[in-house]
Amino acid sequence: MAQNSFSSEWLKTLSDPYAVLGLSVSADDRRVLKRYRIVAKQLHPDVYQATEDATKSLAGQILARLVNPAYQKLKQDSGRAEVMATLRFRVRRAAKDAPIAPQGSLAKRLLTVPSHSLETFYEEAIASLIDHQYQALDQFEATTLQLGELNLVYLQLKMGEPLLREKRSGIVPKKEAQPIQFASIPTEERQPELSYAQRHYHRAQEYIKKKNWSMAVQELRDAIRLEPEHGQYHAVLARVYLVQNLQGMAKVHFRQALKLDPENPLALKYAEQVNLTVNGAQPAPKPTEPQQKRNGLLGIFSRKR
Repeated sequence: MAQNSFSSEWLKTLSDPYAVLGLSVSADDRRVLKRYRIVAKQLHPDVYQATEDATKSLAGQILARLVNPAYQKLKQDSGRAEVMATLRFRVRRAAKDAPIAPQGSLAKRLLTVPSHSLETFYEEAIASLIDHQYQALDQFEATTLQLGELNLVYLQLKMGEPLLREKRSGIVPKKEAQPIQFASIPTEERQPELSYAQRHYHRAQEYIKKKNWSMAVQELRDAIRLEPEHGQYHAVLARVYLVQNLQGMAKVHFRQALKLDPENPLALKYAEQVNLTVNGAQPAPKPTEPQQKRNGLLGIFSRKR
């Protein structure tokens, strides 16, 4: 890939900021920052001191014209929402003619993955590609295009899920909270104006009751992306992972739940099952959600066992 390849048309083929940084579309601001630092370090001029000037210049151009703009778009919630709206629009527009037909082997395999394994395969596929995305500049373009295909195929598959098309239409106006009224949540009447994270959390509860684990995971991850320090969200996500026998993921989120809320009943109940030592949890301010609501989630999972 030569430096004169940076035409406007070529840049358009790499217009997915998540793909440029090597991130899944569910990445939050912390993951975005962590990955950006890794990529910026790989493209730093000092890494290419022993190489020819053209290669060093190419690395600098990729950093300045692709990586840095991608980070600027994804570092804040509003920017990520705009990027996601653009990607979903591309998926919907393509779906009017025919479903997306990927070229990469991983994206093709993603189309055949069972729904309960979709999240895991998607994340693992991205992890396998980013290992060499910027190790050699001649692999950057092909790898980034594969990542872009994975993101589009993943969004296409998630668009087919119930309610997902509405949820994935950008920032949801507050008035849309009105139709989502669940009698099983006693605090709903006292809080007519819910935060975006609470809406995701409440929808996750409904999916849990229906044993729609993949959709519950998606809603909970969206809630955590908006409120990462809410221990109950982590605890419920961990339990959903545990139901799917994803012990590693469950342990990560149970640990985080106990770190944020050492007395979280759901996390304490299943900590031993995932070989998690409770004594290591660090105290943290408890979430404002009442104890009655948290006990309600314990009841939901108990009925599903």
